Amino acid sequence: MHFTDSHAHIYSEQFKPDRDDALRRAFEAGVTTIVMPNIDHTSVDVMLETEANYPQQCFAMMGLHPCSVGQDFQRELYQVEDWLNKRPFAAVGECGLDLHWDKTFFAQQQEALRVQIGLAKKHSLPLVLHTRNAFQETADLIEEGQDGTLRGVFHCFSGTKEEAERAIRLGFRLGIGGVATFKNGGSDQVLPGLGLEHLLLETDCPYLAPMPHRGKRNEPSYLPLIARRVATLLGKTEAEVAAATTRNAQELFKL
Repeated sequence: MHFTDSHAHIYSEQFKPDRDDALRRAFEAGVTTIVMPNIDHTSVDVMLETEANYPQQCFAMMGLHPCSVGQDFQRELYQVEDWLNKRPFAAVGECGLDLHWDKTFFAQQQEALRVQIGLAKKHSLPLVLHTRNAFQETADLIEEGQDGTLRGVFHCFSGTKEEAERAIRLGFRLGIGGVATFKNGGSDQVLPGLGLEHLLLETDCPYLAPMPHRGKRNEPSYLPLIARRVATLLGKTEAEVAAATTRNAQELFKL
């Protein structure tokens, strides 16, 4: 079986001591493709270095995370646009809205997302969306910008059945991660009945490790644990989930 981790911060400082070992464990576990979201200008160099060291396995996105949006967000976006003009990327992201920690720059987050929606259209790239306590607001902006060409994924999806259906109607897929394995994660109420064609697998490492590693550093080698849970909830085999979600990722990111 081959798996694609559609959202992994494997370039994170938390992997600095053992990044090569963590990637070796991932490859041994069958996770042969890893898509890396950007955060802001501080993450670009190490992300691109990781991609350069593993050009057949690791693929970079380019975007501005909503939690990095502040007064100088336009300067950050100029750098995002400059990079998108210079070389290929798998997606625009991660971008979106986050109302969990701080609502101070919510208007700026909305403007930054509108700009990145435009960049995704301009470069014919998928959009990778971060939505924390802000699904409706994010979906409204996607609906506003949807002209039939916009596609992407609501990463780390842990919303309701209605929100899942709205995301799919908007032409987006759902990124399913470690939360699906949590006892009260809610995925048992949402995933049954959804087709595999709408799903991607992700770890969002080093965050949100699946059971039984919850609370520890997450890594791509744990992706099969998420696949197993999705298979159980959908009444499919792990191999079916691996094949379908890998195919979905290849199609979305043009890998």
